[in-house]
Amino acid sequence: MILILDFGSQYTQLIARRIREEKVYCEIHPGNKLLDSFSGIKDLKGVILSGSYDSVYSKDATCPDSKVWELNIPILGICYGMQLIAEHLGGKVTPSKRREFGVTSVSVKSGCSLFKGLKSKETLWMSHGDSLSKIPRGFKTTAKSENSPYAAIENISKNIYGVQFHPEVKHSINGKKILKNFIFNICNSKRDWTMKSYIVDEVKSLRQQVGDSKVLCALSGGVDSSVAAVILHKAIGKQLVCVYVDHGLQKFGETERVKKIFGKIFYKNLIIVDARKTFLSKLKGVTDPEKKRKIIGHTFIEIFDKEAKKLKGIVYLLQGTIYPDVIESVSIKGSKAPIKSHHNVGGLPEKMKMKLVEPLKFLFKDEVRILGRELGIPEEIINRQPFPGPGLAVRTLGEVTEEKLNILKAADHIVTQEIIKAGLYEKIWQSFAVILPVKTVGVMGDARTYEHVIAIRAVNSADAMTADWVKLPYDLLGCISSRIINEVKGANRVVYDISNKPPATIEWE
Repeated sequence: MILILDFGSQYTQLIARRIREEKVYCEIHPGNKLLDSFSGIKDLKGVILSGSYDSVYSKDATCPDSKVWELNIPILGICYGMQLIAEHLGGKVTPSKRREFGVTSVSVKSGCSLFKGLKSKETLWMSHGDSLSKIPRGFKTTAKSENSPYAAIENISKNIYGVQFHPEVKHSINGKKILKNFIFNICNSKRDWTMKSYIVDEVKSLRQQVGDSKVLCALSGGVDSSVAAVILHKAIGKQLVCVYVDHGLQKFGETERVKKIFGKIFYKNLIIVDARKTFLSKLKGVTDPEKKRKIIGHTFIEIFDKEAKKLKGIVYLLQGTIYPDVIESVSIKGSKAPIKSHHNVGGLPEKMKMKLVEPLKFLFKDEVRILGRELGIPEEIINRQPFPGPGLAVRTLGEVTEEKLNILKAADHIVTQEIIKAGLYEKIWQSFAVILPVKTVGVMGDARTYEHVIAIRAVNSADAMTADWVKLPYDLLGCISSRIINEVKGANRVVYDISNKPPATIEWE
C-alpha cells in the first residue's frame, strides 16, 4: 500500500482517488502521525507527503515523524511536501517574489523516472506562495517553470522525489501519469486492490473483530448503511440485527421498499418500528430548522435506545461511516473533534456504550457503490441520490404536518419519476421537491383555489461542499409542473430553484 500523510491540502483526497483508480491500495493519515502507531508499516511500498496551507518555516509548521526518513522506501513530496523534504535535508524555502496559482507551463526532464513518457513541456497546476531557493545536497533539478527554478527535484540514491505542482488535480494534464510513474515504476506497486479482494479481507477482519457478539445496525435504506449491513451480514450472519425506524419523514414508499429488499436478506433480524405518530407529535408547532433537526435526532435516539434494550447480548453498533467522513473529521493539529455523526444515530455510540463496527471507513462513495454491486445489492439502492438525515422535515418549510408531508411525498415522487424517465437520475447529484410555507391563488376548473407552492431543486456536486443548479430542459420542467398541479391535491403552483451553493445550501433548511 501507499501511505499518504496529510498536511491539510484541499487536494489530499484527490491523491488517494488517483491511486485507488489504478487498483493500488492507499490510506490517508494525519501528517504528524507517529509511525509506531501505524499498523500497516510492514506493507508500505511508498510514502506521499501532501500539500498544505502552511509554510514549512513557520513556528507551528506541521512536520512528519522523523522515522519517515528512515523507512528506506520511495518518498514523493507534493508542494508543501517537497518543501518539507528540502528543509529537512538541508535545502532552503522562502516566500516567492511572485506567487504561482493555476495552470502553468513547466519544463520537465522526460528521461527522469518521475516524468517518463512525458513531453519536455507540460501543463501543470501550481498553488503556492513559497518556493525552494536552495536544493539539498545530493539532489538535482528535474523540472522548472518561469517562476519556480526548482519545480521538481530528485535524489535517486535516497529514492526521494519532490514536485512543486499538484499532479493529482485534473488541470495537470499528465499529472495522473506522473503519479503512475511513482507508484509503479518507482514504488513497484501492483494492481492487486479490487472490491473482490476487499470483500475477502474485510469479511475475515470483521469476523475477528466481532467474534461471537451480536451487532446492531440502524438501517436507513440509504447506500452506506445498506452496503455496511450486507457485508457484515456476509461475515457474521444472524449475529446482525437491523432496526429500521419508520418516522414518516421518508420518501414515498420507502418503508415498503426496505421490507421488500432487506426482508429477503435479514428475515426475522429486520425489525421495523412504526414511530410516525411519535415524530409528528414532537414536531407539532415547531418551525425553526435547527429545533427540528435536534428533535428528530433526539427522538430517533430515544426510540433506537428503547429497541436496543429489548435485545440481549448487543455489544457492537454498525455504522456506515465512509472515508471522507473520517478524513474530514481528523485534524492534523491534534483537534479532539470526534468523527461526525451520521444521519439520525448521532451520539449513539457514547450513550449506548457499544463498540463501533465501520466496514466502509476506508472507502470513498463511488467505491461503496462498487462494493454494493459486488455484494448483489439491487441497483435501486446502489444508485440512490443522497437524502438528508432529518428526511422530508427539512424540505417541509415551517411546521411539519401530516397533510403537508403527504403533499410533498406525492410531488417529490413525481419529480423522481420524471427525472428517471428523462435518463437524468444518475447524472444529477440530487433532485427533489420542497413544500413552501405559503399558499397562492390559482384557478382550476373555473374555480378559485388557494393552495401550496412546490419548489423543485436539482443540483450537481462532487462532495456536497459546493453545488451548481442543474439547467433542466424546459420540457421536463413543464411536464413535472403539469403533473404536480394536476395530480397532487393541495398544490397549485410550481417554481424552480436556480441558486448555487454557496451562497445557498442544497437543502432549504
